[in-house]
Amino acid sequence: MRRIGLAIVLAVGLMIPRAGEAQPAGKTARMGSLVFGPVESPEEQARRSTGLFWQAMKELGWVHGQNIVVERRFGESPDQLRAAAADLVRLKVDVLFAPSAGLGKLLQLETKAIPIVVVGSGSDLVEAGLVAGLARPGGNLTGVQVRAVDLISKKLEFLRALVPNVSQIAFLTEDVTASPTHLYIQEVAEAARKLGLKVHTVTVHGPGEFAPALLSMTKNRDQGLLVHASGFSFLHRKQIIELATKHRIVTIYEGEGFVEDGGLMFYGANREEVLQRGAVLIDKILRGAKPADLPVEQPTKFKLVMNLKTAKALGLTIPPSLLGRADRIIE
Repeated sequence: MRRIGLAIVLAVGLMIPRAGEAQPAGKTARMGSLVFGPVESPEEQARRSTGLFWQAMKELGWVHGQNIVVERRFGESPDQLRAAAADLVRLKVDVLFAPSAGLGKLLQLETKAIPIVVVGSGSDLVEAGLVAGLARPGGNLTGVQVRAVDLISKKLEFLRALVPNVSQIAFLTEDVTASPTHLYIQEVAEAARKLGLKVHTVTVHGPGEFAPALLSMTKNRDQGLLVHASGFSFLHRKQIIELATKHRIVTIYEGEGFVEDGGLMFYGANREEVLQRGAVLIDKILRGAKPADLPVEQPTKFKLVMNLKTAKALGLTIPPSLLGRADRIIE
């Protein structure tokens, strides 16, 4: 198993608060969260409040429902999400939380005053125009930048390890969410070219297009599949996983949750570390720090996760060398 350290640039003089430090006296903090997807049930939202992010927040002294409350707004299209972002800004919360650069941009279009923390951006925040620079963001937004594009070559190498004679792969993306993918498509093509692979890019425009998209890959004789991470693909992950298994397509995903729900393989940033660093940034802002002065953090600790049950269903034998590199094996 491989462990790579986390390279984090911290502003001079900003220290991580210890659990139990004094919180702002007499005030319940309010956080706004923009979520891609349908409105969640009270039970689903309750489960969120006990997840990894809130465990990290508790260690920093913030207890969900006690000294911090969360306003969540949902949307399944750019228009719905824009309206949800405007609604959160009208509430004048203390800090806004977004799980992607696309959602962060929607929030920033609505406010240049309320602090915004993007966690697991998926894009370069400088290139997306959300911050002036990583060391000094300069505006009302900061976060933990996870550039999925930086990991493409490694993902394709893992696909090759499972399918040694692979010559052509598919790349599944979508244009439903606000996140741009043109740069990513170019990077996938370039990484594949260097490995001597051809790429068949398939873009879906709605959930009803996943079935014909995966069918087109079998007709095209694609030997592997890379699924682009987004709120839309994660929302419909079970459909994607079932179709990939049905068509016996060797697939690597960009979210650990895909593999937990039956996907074959994930490689990407360590989720626990990313959420913990995001909690630290929110904690600093709630204690008075300005996003403009909080450097965007970039994790370099990654995980390889494999689902052996799915591998068996696909008739795959995972090489011992690849199993030995896995940080987590789901059986």
